[in-house]
Amino acid sequence: MTFGEGGWHAGEDTARSIFLRYLEAGGNFIDTADIYAGGRSEDLLGTFIQETGTRDRLVISTKFTVATTPGDPNSGGNGRKNILASLDASLRRLRTDYVDLYWLHMWDAITPAEEVMSTLDTLVRSGKVRAIGLSNVPAWYAAKAHLLAQARGWEPVAALQLEYSLAERSIEREHLPAAAELGIGVIPWSPLANGLLTGKYARQQTAQPQGIGRLAEMETDGTLERTRTSGNPTFTKLFTDNTWRTIDLLSDVAHEIGRSPAQVALNWVTRRPGVVSTLVGATRVQQLDDNLRAIDFEIPHALAERLEEASRPLPGYPYYFFGAATQPMINGGTAAVYATPSWSE
Repeated sequence: MTFGEGGWHAGEDTARSIFLRYLEAGGNFIDTADIYAGGRSEDLLGTFIQETGTRDRLVISTKFTVATTPGDPNSGGNGRKNILASLDASLRRLRTDYVDLYWLHMWDAITPAEEVMSTLDTLVRSGKVRAIGLSNVPAWYAAKAHLLAQARGWEPVAALQLEYSLAERSIEREHLPAAAELGIGVIPWSPLANGLLTGKYARQQTAQPQGIGRLAEMETDGTLERTRTSGNPTFTKLFTDNTWRTIDLLSDVAHEIGRSPAQVALNWVTRRPGVVSTLVGATRVQQLDDNLRAIDFEIPHALAERLEEASRPLPGYPYYFFGAATQPMINGGTAAVYATPSWSE
């Protein structure tokens, strides 16, 4: 959600135009969080919903976890106290009495899953929350939380919000298989890798990045050096030779089919198995329109295969034990009994 002032956000007038254009295009799912733009994102969204009288047609999701008050540990985390307080504050800013999907923003490595899920179940039963989601959590934690809820008759996990793009496919090792097995939908965030897959940036950046975006906001000297050395893994992990090779191929594919690199990247991730929706952020109406056109076409199979191969992550341990090469060791050489797992295709 890019509503709010400053940096890579859209101010009130632009945000309103983006909101109205999204509704006009048939959009109905909007994701935000209590910390986005210091709460201003929720506030603007609440204003626009109230102005248009569209609450009932929209699916609104927001998040808790990150501390909203510096120096106050009780204003963050996944404990019962913060979950309850955060939801009430979000509802006030959103000017509504319920949210459709309430996300745990990230694993805090402290709070027991029992406390988290029992609290969220209470909120569902109270009518303040319709469904529960987990974002930025280990796969084992998502599975534990979901199965714990099922065993105790609590509201289960409906969705996982995870980083997923042509430049970041780590979730294919554990999260996507777990979600498929448990019947949980996956919603990618950063499908354009913080803008790196838009075609605005080059391997040897020699000019100031154009437009407004997370990467452009960090640059002041005409290069991507500040981003590369920022220490923020969300950014620094992107700058690998494999990512640049993927970007080069993405540009070639986009040119060949007459689409923008951003449209091809969004199309690819939206059509991945298990993905039920994809989050996009826009700071201009034109940018939103370009993103929405990403679902108007299909990438030719041969080109999609090239993108798949170029961006495929190495399996790593122990995943290379689960392929066709090791099956004869297990079944005595009767390879005919082996079937490739659906999650590895």
